[in-house]
Amino acid sequence: MRIIDGKECAQQVKDQIAAEVADIRAKGQRPPRLEIFLVGDRPDSLAYVRSKDKTCRALGMDCGLHLLPDSTSESDLTAMIDDCNRNDNVDAILIQLPLPDHYNSARVLDLIDYRKDADGLHLMNVGLLHLGEPYVMPCTPKGIMTLLETNDIEVSGEHVVMIGRSQLVGEPTAKLLIHNNATVTLCHSRTKNLSAIARLGDIVITAAGCPNLLQPTDFKEGAVLIDVAMNRVDGKLQGDVYSEATRPELEKRLRACTPVPGGVGPMTIAMLMQNVLDIYKIRHGL
Repeated sequence: MRIIDGKECAQQVKDQIAAEVADIRAKGQRPPRLEIFLVGDRPDSLAYVRSKDKTCRALGMDCGLHLLPDSTSESDLTAMIDDCNRNDNVDAILIQLPLPDHYNSARVLDLIDYRKDADGLHLMNVGLLHLGEPYVMPCTPKGIMTLLETNDIEVSGEHVVMIGRSQLVGEPTAKLLIHNNATVTLCHSRTKNLSAIARLGDIVITAAGCPNLLQPTDFKEGAVLIDVAMNRVDGKLQGDVYSEATRPELEKRLRACTPVPGGVGPMTIAMLMQNVLDIYKIRHGL
């Protein structure tokens, strides 16, 4: 079984971004700029936004990190987003999810100018993705497709079983696969006979957030597993399928597999950085 190394692939993407940004700076142009908003003090969200801020700066891009208290009103956040929409020196905007319960998350996301939507979650970008004409792709689905492509795993004509129906991962990934000529079965944690369906997949992508959702015997010989989930069990991270316990049996059965951690996870931030650069290039005609 080949291990699909997300860290290595993500580093290659970031190296290319850094080189392009260095070239932009060398020409005397301002670098791409991302504005990140976090409302509240969830430790996991704070860790995510700090990692994004650090990565952005490490690649030579500018980043504004706005850490707002939970008491921040939706109208105040709206005003800050509007300022960023109007500011020609801001290329991309990201709202860290989840927002506090007193926010209407969908409404807030749709306040972002879709041409500055770093996460690809604006309704316009969702619609364009479904039409096969994405302006900005959501980061994790984009990372999944990049991993498959860079590891020479062909999706055209293959049967892909997508387990997970979220707006962040499952549904957009299914759409991208369809647009790349895969035959897709979209399932979720309540799908009946899930094991039998999984055995039909040439490629199985799990993003349900349910540890031990499937067993190694639930895959056909030579299948590919992309395990997106990050579940903490007994203090250790594991996927919906992949863990240190299941790895030996998966190695006997699969052609290729993403590890957890170190698979899809590193690709998400790399794709965010790619989105920021791509938005900048579109805005500046590069």
